[in-house]
Amino acid sequence: MRLITKIQLTILDNLVWVLLILFFIFNVLFTKNFFSLQNQINIVYQTTVVGMLVLAQGIVMMVGELDLSIDSTLAFAPGVAVLFFGNILSPELLIIATLTTGALVGLFNGVFITKMHANSFLLTLSTEIVMRGLVLFMIPFSIAGLPPAYSFLGRGKIGAMLPVAVVAMIIIFIVFEFLFRKTIFGRKFLLTGGNRQAAFISGINTDKVVITAFMLAGILASTAGLIAAGRQNAISNNMGKDLVMMAFAGAILGGGSFNGGMGKPVGMLGGALLLGMIDNSLNLLGVNVSLVSASKGALIFIAILLDRSRFMLNTIIMHKENIRKMTGPQPHTQELQP
Repeated sequence: MRLITKIQLTILDNLVWVLLILFFIFNVLFTKNFFSLQNQINIVYQTTVVGMLVLAQGIVMMVGELDLSIDSTLAFAPGVAVLFFGNILSPELLIIATLTTGALVGLFNGVFITKMHANSFLLTLSTEIVMRGLVLFMIPFSIAGLPPAYSFLGRGKIGAMLPVAVVAMIIIFIVFEFLFRKTIFGRKFLLTGGNRQAAFISGINTDKVVITAFMLAGILASTAGLIAAGRQNAISNNMGKDLVMMAFAGAILGGGSFNGGMGKPVGMLGGALLLGMIDNSLNLLGVNVSLVSASKGALIFIAILLDRSRFMLNTIIMHKENIRKMTGPQPHTQELQP
């Protein structure tokens, strides 16, 4: 493969970081107070919740499915854990109960999608509506005064400025990047999403992979719930509301695709940071709240266009490279002497 082709494919594969750098430079030049250290830390801190959801959505998209229930899981998991076990379990076990609740939601979604062949979009949409309704019923008012250990992930700081949530998010992304790039466990997700039938024929238990993807999404969504609850030191029924679309946008910007079999955690981190940076710059520029909402809708539209454009460009580049190989100079063969 030619060097120019490798460069083109690398840029396409890491397009989110190119966009992130360009947008960062633009804001440094034109947005007041954007470049301050406190604001940069604030951007990453505000990104932690949506970052967990972006990674959750990205993992599910890798196996060729969708999960619309993650933003409700964000509120449902901590709400159920604190309501039913808050007076029984220690804060540490309460955290485990929260993560377990998220995993069980993912298990429910994954089993029905694989064993009953349910459409993931419709099934998780129904799960989303049911959980949000249950949260509204169970938590008509916020549950305040959470145990310090339970809210530590969202409120704790290392030193004077660095939030624990930022460190936790970076560690989680590093772990998943290692799993999906360096282990057989992670490669099974991409193989399943790229061609499920071929993956099954090759010996991969594709149902197990899909179920695992949904369980990981549930755990990550409940982790986002721990951060959100800790940040406000309360559990409210509107936590995570309408964040699922931003999770889609971040996952696609980060290299994921509706076609499945694509994406990597480090790219999804870039997608989440880009979303956080856009939101921060709009606030610093004093853009009207309604226009901020409209711009987020436009961002989702752009992400969808980017998904299709990236797929088409990748196809065109590889097509040209294959044609070049077939029409290139052929090796000379020596004529046989009579």
